[in-house]
Amino acid sequence: MNRKNSKFFFSLLGTVALFATIAVVIMIAVLVYAAADRAFAGNNAVIAGIMLTVIVFFSLACIVIDGIRRKITVNRPVEKILDATDRIAAGDFSVRLNTLHPYGRYNEFDSIIDNLNRMAAELSKAEILRNDFISNVSHELKTPLAIIQNYSMALRGDSLDQNTRDRYARVLCDTSNRLSSLITNILKLNKLENQEIKTERVRIRLDEMLAQAVLQQEDRIEAKQLEVDCDFDETAVVSDPNYLEIVWNNLISNAVKFTEPGGKIRISLKRENGEAVVRVSDTGCGIPKEIGERIFDKFYQGDTSHKQEGNGLGLALVKKVIDVLGGELSVESEVGKGSTFTVKLRGNAE
Repeated sequence: MNRKNSKFFFSLLGTVALFATIAVVIMIAVLVYAAADRAFAGNNAVIAGIMLTVIVFFSLACIVIDGIRRKITVNRPVEKILDATDRIAAGDFSVRLNTLHPYGRYNEFDSIIDNLNRMAAELSKAEILRNDFISNVSHELKTPLAIIQNYSMALRGDSLDQNTRDRYARVLCDTSNRLSSLITNILKLNKLENQEIKTERVRIRLDEMLAQAVLQQEDRIEAKQLEVDCDFDETAVVSDPNYLEIVWNNLISNAVKFTEPGGKIRISLKRENGEAVVRVSDTGCGIPKEIGERIFDKFYQGDTSHKQEGNGLGLALVKKVIDVLGGELSVESEVGKGSTFTVKLRGNAE
């Protein structure tokens, strides 16, 4: 029996019980009246007194019974729910309530309790992500700022030769670019999450866009002597080119970053069931299952030591962009063998 049918059944059962109670009270009143009429025939005052007593008694009995019923079935659940909501409002997201009935026999209070438990669980997850966000963004801002401060102070001295000055200047430039990228990504992600985005839908040659994204990584690919295998079908889609660039640049950049020197990257574009399907594979370190479950969370990095360059926002941006454009993003990975990110863009792929 599903929840909707269960509610209807127990509502009908309660109506029948109320009807039966009223019928029994009326029947008892009729029987008492008949007995009183036989015993005190013609004495209407006595009969009226007896009937008034019976009516008052049963009215009080019904009030007491209904009060007990309301306390058990209404007041107690409401008090539990109010106490739980007060604790949640105060920041205690560990609150969990037991339902009053088994799943198949839920009433409205059970449904509210079930929803409250799920809400508390989601808020608890959000609180963990918020704390991770604060911790990671603090680290990501503090580190480049410290580098900029230290190298700037060093450049103010007179003891450095020209080569060292040039090297320090390059470090400052790279660090400031990293800081700028971090802030830009935070702003982009905030815009995607908190505003209604109006996308620009135009016809795009997806194979040409992917080829351009690969070329942008050419220097890094050559520096690590990576083998890149591209297999692109000529495919056009109607989408927003500015947002799609975020997707390809992040996925290909990550593939280059996490693949060891001499490794291999494969990028493919195929038309499958009317969809454009892009797969970016690498032979890098791979992703453990417990990390894969959170890889699209903001500021989450599998490498908690922060040895790998990055700020944990790239994949969160990719996921949000794909959600906005209408598509699917998934990852398959095996530790030590590499990862494959798959993007499916809905709509007619030409």
